[in-house]
Amino acid sequence: MSLDDELRAQLRHTLDSTPWTTIDGRKLERYDGKVRDCYIDRERGERIIVVTDRLSAFDAVVGTIPSKGQVLNQLATFWFEQTAHIAPNHMVRVPDPNVMIARECTPLPVELVMRAYITGVTSTSIWKAYEAGARTFCGHALPDGMKKNQKLPHAILTPSTKAAKGDHDVSVSRAELLAMGRIDPDMFDRAGELAAALFAEGQRQAATRGLILADTKYEMGIDKNGTLTVIDEIHTPDSSRYWYASDYEERLARGEEPRSLGKEYVRIWLANEAKWSGDGPPPVMPDEIRLEAARRYIANYETVTGQTFVPDVRDPIPRIASALEAA
Repeated sequence: MSLDDELRAQLRHTLDSTPWTTIDGRKLERYDGKVRDCYIDRERGERIIVVTDRLSAFDAVVGTIPSKGQVLNQLATFWFEQTAHIAPNHMVRVPDPNVMIARECTPLPVELVMRAYITGVTSTSIWKAYEAGARTFCGHALPDGMKKNQKLPHAILTPSTKAAKGDHDVSVSRAELLAMGRIDPDMFDRAGELAAALFAEGQRQAATRGLILADTKYEMGIDKNGTLTVIDEIHTPDSSRYWYASDYEERLARGEEPRSLGKEYVRIWLANEAKWSGDGPPPVMPDEIRLEAARRYIANYETVTGQTFVPDVRDPIPRIASALEAA
Protein backbone atom coordinates (compact mmCIF):
# COMPACT_ATOMS: atom_id res chain seq x y z
CA MET A 1 0.00 0.00 0.00
CA SER A 2 1.37 3.42 -0.94
CA LEU A 3 1.75 6.22 1.61
CA ASP A 4 -1.14 8.09 -0.03
CA ASP A 5 -3.34 5.00 0.26
CA GLU A 6 -2.41 4.66 3.94
CA LEU A 7 -3.23 8.32 4.58
CA ARG A 8 -6.55 8.04 2.77
CA ALA A 9 -7.42 4.97 4.83
CA GLN A 10 -6.73 6.96 8.01
CA LEU A 11 -9.15 9.77 7.13
CA ARG A 12 -11.98 8.13 9.09
CA HIS A 13 -9.75 6.81 11.87
CA THR A 14 -7.62 9.76 12.97
CA LEU A 15 -6.75 10.24 16.64
CA ASP A 16 -9.24 12.93 17.62
CA SER A 17 -9.24 12.41 21.39
CA THR A 18 -8.22 10.02 24.15
CA PRO A 19 -10.73 8.38 26.51
CA TRP A 20 -8.85 7.70 29.73
CA THR A 21 -9.62 8.86 33.26
CA THR A 22 -6.93 6.56 34.70
CA ILE A 23 -3.72 5.18 33.23
CA ASP A 24 -2.23 1.92 34.52
CA GLY A 25 -4.59 2.10 37.49
CA ARG A 26 -3.44 5.60 38.44
CA LYS A 27 -5.95 8.42 38.50
CA LEU A 28 -4.20 11.43 36.98
CA GLU A 29 -5.06 15.07 36.45
CA ARG A 30 -6.13 15.65 32.88
CA TYR A 31 -5.80 18.73 30.69
CA ASP A 32 -6.81 18.85 27.03
CA GLY A 33 -5.11 21.47 24.89
CA LYS A 34 -5.96 22.30 21.31
CA VAL A 35 -3.76 19.48 20.01
CA ARG A 36 -2.44 17.56 23.03
CA ASP A 37 -4.22 15.54 25.72
CA CYS A 38 -2.12 15.74 28.89
CA TYR A 39 -2.16 13.47 31.94
CA ILE A 40 -0.28 14.85 34.96
CA ASP A 41 1.32 12.53 37.51
CA ARG A 42 2.13 14.77 40.49
CA GLU A 43 3.70 11.92 42.46
CA ARG A 44 6.27 11.19 39.76
CA GLY A 45 6.58 14.80 38.65
CA GLU A 46 5.79 13.79 35.07
CA ARG A 47 3.35 14.69 32.36
CA ILE A 48 2.11 12.15 29.79
CA ILE A 49 1.52 14.05 26.56
CA VAL A 50 -0.58 12.35 23.88
CA VAL A 51 -0.25 14.25 20.61
CA THR A 52 -3.53 13.88 18.72
CA ASP A 53 -4.24 14.47 15.03
CA ARG A 54 -6.25 17.61 15.81
CA LEU A 55 -5.30 20.73 13.87
CA SER A 56 -5.59 24.19 15.40
CA ALA A 57 -5.75 27.36 13.33
CA PHE A 58 -6.85 30.87 14.30
CA ASP A 59 -6.92 29.64 17.92
CA ALA A 60 -9.57 27.00 17.20
CA VAL A 61 -9.59 23.28 16.44
CA VAL A 62 -10.62 22.94 12.79
CA GLY A 63 -10.44 19.16 12.24
CA THR A 64 -7.96 16.30 12.07
CA ILE A 65 -5.08 15.44 9.73
CA PRO A 66 -3.95 11.83 9.16
CA SER A 67 -0.64 10.98 10.92
CA LYS A 68 -0.24 14.57 12.13
CA GLY A 69 0.22 13.65 15.79
CA GLN A 70 2.91 11.14 14.97
CA VAL A 71 4.75 13.66 12.79
CA LEU A 72 4.62 16.32 15.51
CA ASN A 73 5.78 14.01 18.28
CA GLN A 74 8.64 12.54 16.26
CA LEU A 75 9.77 15.96 15.05
CA ALA A 76 9.66 17.39 18.58
CA THR A 77 11.75 14.42 19.71
CA PHE A 78 14.25 15.10 16.92
CA TRP A 79 14.55 18.80 17.71
CA PHE A 80 14.72 18.34 21.49
CA GLU A 81 17.69 16.02 20.90
CA GLN A 82 19.27 18.45 18.41
CA THR A 83 19.01 21.48 20.71
CA ALA A 84 19.66 19.95 24.14
CA HIS A 85 23.11 21.58 24.14
CA ILE A 86 21.47 25.02 23.88
CA ALA A 87 18.58 24.74 26.32
CA PRO A 88 17.21 22.10 28.73
CA ASN A 89 13.91 20.55 27.62
CA HIS A 90 11.23 18.53 29.34
CA MET A 91 11.50 15.29 27.34
CA VAL A 92 12.05 12.12 29.40
CA ARG A 93 11.10 9.27 27.06
CA VAL A 94 8.92 8.47 24.03
CA PRO A 95 7.06 5.17 24.54
CA ASP A 96 4.79 5.49 21.49
CA PRO A 97 4.85 7.40 18.17
CA ASN A 98 2.15 9.76 19.54
CA VAL A 99 3.29 9.96 23.17
CA MET A 100 5.98 11.84 25.06
CA ILE A 101 6.55 11.53 28.79
CA ALA A 102 7.96 14.79 30.09
CA ARG A 103 9.11 16.42 33.31
CA GLU A 104 6.31 18.47 34.81
CA CYS A 105 7.11 22.19 34.72
CA THR A 106 5.31 25.40 35.67
CA PRO A 107 4.71 27.17 32.33
CA LEU A 108 5.70 30.80 31.83
CA PRO A 109 2.58 32.88 31.09
CA VAL A 110 3.90 33.97 27.68
CA GLU A 111 4.63 32.49 24.28
CA LEU A 112 7.98 33.45 22.79
CA VAL A 113 7.49 34.08 19.08
CA MET A 114 10.61 34.60 16.96
CA ARG A 115 10.13 36.13 13.50
CA ALA A 116 12.61 36.61 10.65
CA TYR A 117 10.10 37.47 7.89
CA ILE A 118 7.10 39.80 7.62
CA THR A 119 4.29 37.37 6.92
CA GLY A 120 1.10 35.79 8.24
CA VAL A 121 -2.63 35.61 7.50
CA THR A 122 -4.14 35.93 10.99
CA SER A 123 -5.56 39.19 12.30
CA THR A 124 -2.73 39.39 14.86
CA SER A 125 0.10 38.63 12.41
CA ILE A 126 2.95 41.05 11.76
CA TRP A 127 1.97 41.36 8.09
CA LYS A 128 -1.65 42.29 8.82
CA ALA A 129 -0.46 44.99 11.23
CA TYR A 130 2.04 46.31 8.67
CA GLU A 131 -0.52 46.21 5.86
CA ALA A 132 -2.85 48.31 8.03
CA GLY A 133 -0.15 50.97 8.39
CA ALA A 134 1.66 50.00 11.59
CA ARG A 135 5.40 50.62 11.53
CA THR A 136 6.01 49.31 15.03
CA PHE A 137 5.20 45.74 16.03
CA CYS A 138 5.65 44.49 19.59
CA GLY A 139 8.00 47.39 20.23
CA HIS A 140 10.14 46.80 17.12
CA ALA A 141 10.43 49.53 14.47
CA LEU A 142 9.72 48.31 10.92
CA PRO A 143 11.07 49.99 7.77
CA ASP A 144 8.77 51.44 5.11
CA GLY A 145 8.39 49.78 1.73
CA MET A 146 8.34 46.14 2.80
CA LYS A 147 6.20 43.57 1.01
CA LYS A 148 4.60 40.42 2.30
CA ASN A 149 6.98 37.52 3.02
CA GLN A 150 10.07 39.73 2.81
CA LYS A 151 12.96 39.09 5.20
CA LEU A 152 13.15 41.44 8.17
CA PRO A 153 16.39 43.35 8.80
CA HIS A 154 17.02 40.96 11.69
CA ALA A 155 15.11 38.36 13.69
CA ILE A 156 12.83 39.82 16.37
CA LEU A 157 11.12 38.48 19.48
CA THR A 158 7.38 39.26 19.52
CA PRO A 159 5.85 37.90 22.73
CA SER A 160 2.27 36.73 22.85
CA THR A 161 -0.09 36.36 25.77
CA LYS A 162 -1.34 32.84 26.39
CA ALA A 163 -5.09 33.06 25.92
CA ALA A 164 -7.56 30.82 27.68
CA LYS A 165 -8.96 28.00 25.58
CA GLY A 166 -11.35 29.49 23.02
CA ASP A 167 -9.88 33.01 23.25
CA HIS A 168 -7.30 34.62 20.97
CA ASP A 169 -3.65 35.22 21.80
CA VAL A 170 -2.50 38.84 21.71
CA SER A 171 0.91 40.02 20.49
CA VAL A 172 2.50 42.49 22.91
CA SER A 173 5.78 44.33 23.40
CA ARG A 174 8.18 43.53 26.21
CA ALA A 175 7.13 46.75 27.96
CA GLU A 176 3.42 45.93 27.65
CA LEU A 177 3.97 42.40 28.92
CA LEU A 178 5.93 43.57 31.95
CA ALA A 179 3.34 46.26 32.66
CA MET A 180 0.75 43.50 32.94
CA GLY A 181 2.81 42.05 35.78
CA ARG A 182 2.70 38.59 34.28
CA ILE A 183 6.41 37.80 34.38
CA ASP A 184 9.60 38.96 36.07
CA PRO A 185 11.79 41.05 33.72
CA ASP A 186 14.90 38.95 34.35
CA MET A 187 13.04 35.72 33.68
CA PHE A 188 11.55 37.12 30.47
CA ASP A 189 14.95 38.29 29.24
CA ARG A 190 16.54 34.91 30.01
CA ALA A 191 13.74 33.16 28.12
CA GLY A 192 14.14 35.59 25.22
CA GLU A 193 17.86 34.87 24.99
CA LEU A 194 17.19 31.14 24.87
CA ALA A 195 14.50 31.64 22.22
CA ALA A 196 16.90 33.65 20.04
CA ALA A 197 19.62 30.99 20.36
CA LEU A 198 17.20 28.16 19.56
CA PHE A 199 15.80 30.04 16.58
CA ALA A 200 19.27 30.69 15.17
CA GLU A 201 20.09 26.98 15.45
CA GLY A 202 16.77 26.01 13.88
CA GLN A 203 17.37 28.38 10.98
CA ARG A 204 20.90 27.06 10.52
CA GLN A 205 19.82 23.43 10.39
CA ALA A 206 16.80 24.20 8.18
CA ALA A 207 19.07 25.97 5.68
CA THR A 208 21.24 22.86 5.36
CA ARG A 209 18.08 20.98 4.29
CA GLY A 210 17.01 23.57 1.71
CA LEU A 211 14.40 25.17 3.96
CA ILE A 212 13.72 28.59 5.47
CA LEU A 213 12.52 28.67 9.07
CA ALA A 214 10.56 31.91 8.77
CA ASP A 215 9.18 32.07 12.30
CA THR A 216 8.44 29.88 15.27
CA LYS A 217 6.92 29.80 18.75
CA TYR A 218 8.50 28.51 21.95
CA GLU A 219 6.91 27.71 25.27
CA MET A 220 9.03 27.52 28.40
CA GLY A 221 8.54 26.62 32.01
CA ILE A 222 10.33 26.20 35.31
CA ASP A 223 11.07 22.67 36.53
CA LYS A 224 11.14 21.56 40.17
CA ASN A 225 14.81 22.58 40.44
CA GLY A 226 14.12 26.10 39.21
CA THR A 227 15.63 25.48 35.77
CA LEU A 228 14.25 27.36 32.78
CA THR A 229 13.11 24.59 30.44
CA VAL A 230 11.71 24.30 26.90
CA ILE A 231 8.31 22.57 27.01
CA ASP A 232 5.46 21.58 24.69
CA GLU A 233 7.08 21.24 21.24
CA ILE A 234 9.87 22.79 19.20
CA HIS A 235 10.32 23.60 15.49
CA THR A 236 7.35 21.48 14.38
CA PRO A 237 5.03 22.44 11.49
CA ASP A 238 2.42 23.45 14.09
CA SER A 239 4.63 25.96 15.87
CA SER A 240 6.81 27.01 12.93
CA ARG A 241 6.52 28.34 9.39
CA TYR A 242 8.78 26.51 6.95
CA TRP A 243 9.31 27.52 3.31
CA TYR A 244 11.31 25.96 0.52
CA ALA A 245 14.42 28.07 -0.09
CA SER A 246 15.00 27.08 -3.74
CA ASP A 247 12.28 29.27 -5.29
CA TYR A 248 11.61 31.70 -2.44
CA GLU A 249 13.19 34.72 -4.18
CA GLU A 250 11.43 34.03 -7.50
CA ARG A 251 8.04 33.69 -5.87
CA LEU A 252 8.62 36.80 -3.73
CA ALA A 253 9.45 38.79 -6.87
CA ARG A 254 6.21 37.61 -8.52
CA GLY A 255 4.14 38.40 -5.43
CA GLU A 256 3.33 34.73 -4.87
CA GLU A 257 3.17 32.90 -1.54
CA PRO A 258 6.27 30.83 -0.72
CA ARG A 259 5.89 27.07 -1.01
CA SER A 260 5.21 25.98 2.54
CA LEU A 261 5.34 22.84 4.63
CA GLY A 262 2.70 22.15 7.25
CA LYS A 263 -0.07 24.20 8.82
CA GLU A 264 0.33 27.37 6.75
CA TYR A 265 -1.30 25.56 3.82
CA VAL A 266 -4.47 25.04 5.88
CA ARG A 267 -4.40 28.60 7.27
CA ILE A 268 -4.27 30.00 3.72
CA TRP A 269 -7.11 27.71 2.60
CA LEU A 270 -9.25 28.77 5.56
CA ALA A 271 -8.59 32.48 5.04
CA ASN A 272 -8.69 32.68 1.22
CA GLU A 273 -10.98 29.86 0.13
CA ALA A 274 -13.27 29.24 3.10
CA LYS A 275 -13.26 32.96 4.11
CA TRP A 276 -12.92 32.02 7.78
CA SER A 277 -10.47 33.55 10.23
CA GLY A 278 -11.61 32.34 13.63
CA ASP A 279 -15.07 33.78 14.19
CA GLY A 280 -17.96 31.34 14.43
CA PRO A 281 -17.75 27.59 13.83
CA PRO A 282 -14.94 26.49 11.51
CA PRO A 283 -15.76 25.14 8.05
CA VAL A 284 -15.49 21.42 7.35
CA MET A 285 -12.18 20.67 5.66
CA PRO A 286 -12.58 18.60 2.47
CA ASP A 287 -10.68 15.31 2.47
CA GLU A 288 -8.31 16.51 -0.25
CA ILE A 289 -7.29 19.48 1.91
CA ARG A 290 -6.68 17.14 4.83
CA LEU A 291 -4.63 14.77 2.67
CA GLU A 292 -2.52 17.55 1.18
CA ALA A 293 -1.88 18.91 4.69
CA ALA A 294 -0.78 15.41 5.77
CA ARG A 295 1.61 15.20 2.81
CA ARG A 296 3.15 18.52 3.78
CA TYR A 297 3.56 17.56 7.41
CA ILE A 298 5.27 14.35 6.35
CA ALA A 299 7.44 16.20 3.83
CA ASN A 300 8.51 18.50 6.65
CA TYR A 301 9.53 15.53 8.78
CA GLU A 302 11.43 13.82 5.99
CA THR A 303 13.15 16.98 4.75
CA VAL A 304 14.21 18.15 8.21
CA THR A 305 15.35 14.77 9.57
CA GLY A 306 16.53 13.07 6.38
CA GLN A 307 14.55 10.00 7.48
CA THR A 308 11.66 8.20 5.79
CA PHE A 309 8.37 8.61 7.63
CA VAL A 310 6.63 5.33 8.45
CA PRO A 311 3.05 5.87 9.66
CA ASP A 312 1.86 3.60 12.45
CA VAL A 313 -1.54 2.53 11.13
CA ARG A 314 -2.53 0.40 14.12
CA ASP A 315 -5.66 1.45 16.03
CA PRO A 316 -4.15 4.27 18.14
CA ILE A 317 -6.19 3.94 21.35
CA PRO A 318 -5.30 0.31 22.28
CA ARG A 319 -1.77 0.83 20.91
CA ILE A 320 -1.16 3.87 23.14
CA ALA A 321 -2.79 2.21 26.16
CA SER A 322 -0.46 -0.78 25.78
CA ALA A 323 2.59 1.47 25.42
CA LEU A 324 1.69 3.46 28.54
CA GLU A 325 1.21 0.31 30.61
CA ALA A 326 4.63 -0.90 29.48
CA ALA A 327 6.20 2.49 30.25
